[in-house]
Amino acid sequence: MGDYHFVYKDVEGASTQWDDIQRKLGNLPEKPPAFKPPPFTPASDQDSIPKDKSFIDSKTEEELEFLEDDLDLDDDRFLQEYRSLFLSIHSTNFFFFFFFFSNRKKRLTEMREATKIVRFGSVVPISGSDFVREVSQAGPDVWVVVLLYKDGYAECGVLMKCLEELAVKYPGTKFVKIVSTDCIPNYPDHNLPTLLVYNNGAVKANYAGLRSFGRRCTPEGVALVLCQSDPVLNDGQGGTDRSRDSVIEGVRRKLIEKVVKEHEDDDGSSSD
Repeated sequence: MGDYHFVYKDVEGASTQWDDIQRKLGNLPEKPPAFKPPPFTPASDQDSIPKDKSFIDSKTEEELEFLEDDLDLDDDRFLQEYRSLFLSIHSTNFFFFFFFFSNRKKRLTEMREATKIVRFGSVVPISGSDFVREVSQAGPDVWVVVLLYKDGYAECGVLMKCLEELAVKYPGTKFVKIVSTDCIPNYPDHNLPTLLVYNNGAVKANYAGLRSFGRRCTPEGVALVLCQSDPVLNDGQGGTDRSRDSVIEGVRRKLIEKVVKEHEDDDGSSSD
């Protein structure tokens, strides 16, 4: 019998017992090892990568800011390290924004309070039909100064200018003007100009004629007269002390500041 032999392979890569015998006799090469697929290794997950300093260094500033808001980051150790590094880089901005937002609520409250107080700021003309709404129903926290006037009277013009300046300085006080006979029928002209002071629907004071404010009618003189008995003037700063004495002290302080400023302006003009 020659070298010919029949090898039957029923499955690719498999062999018969005859092949095994021939291998033992050295007539066939050793059987190649069975194919084994490499062990399965899942693709790397970016979220599972340790988030150390090298991870941070590889990120841009925009990416770091995005990570700061990433709700999926639950590695407390990494977040603590990241925030420490981020704040060390942006310490100046951090303290600025910390200061800004920590005082935000306080400033908003102060602004709301100031808005409640500062509502006026000018001498508003009204008619007889407006009087009840604008004056009598102005509210318990509002002091109203009413100027009774007529056009063509020089003294009315003098007092009007004083009130216009006071209305700007004390926007928390309501200043209105009305033609005298529209307010009070047959009101005598020799009493013009007249100031009426109202609060909570009642007349608190009245001043007839320009002589009520001294020989030289000035805004500061009018302010002091208005505050003789009540804290009429309100500068709108939201101060808690609204006593008559505190208001008068504020008026006097403004008067001194004005006198000093006028003196400095005069000295400057003289030196020129």
